[in-house]
Amino acid sequence: MGGDQECPLCGTCCEKWGWDQKGIVEDLVPWIIARRSDILQHVAIRFRDGRQCRGRNVPEISLDDLPDVIQISYWVDPEGRTLHHCPFYFRNGDGKVYCRIHNTKPAVCIGFAPWEEIYHDYGLNCPACRTSSP
Repeated sequence: MGGDQECPLCGTCCEKWGWDQKGIVEDLVPWIIARRSDILQHVAIRFRDGRQCRGRNVPEISLDDLPDVIQISYWVDPEGRTLHHCPFYFRNGDGKVYCRIHNTKPAVCIGFAPWEEIYHDYGLNCPACRTSSP
């Protein structure tokens, strides 16, 4: 976060923005290499030839398949149905929200900064943004 803004881990960003996002191929690389089927089963992938992988069949993807990927969508359940929440969102007993895949979360999550102008509508709901100027 920039300046004196400190994220209170309230979860507002993930609740409003942590689903129905598009991914990039670079997100998939570490998940494939590490065989993170726990993550890959929540991804929908469309290929240039019209094939689609969703849910449980995504863990079968390999690095060789990546040049043919044309769309990546987050998040689906293991049956491939679109989720309206992030499956890795976790509210701890202390009331704070954590990401279960924080060390390998997708670029769209890493790059989210509610205090930036393009996210103005989200920033209005962010306690960190309401108490300090961006």
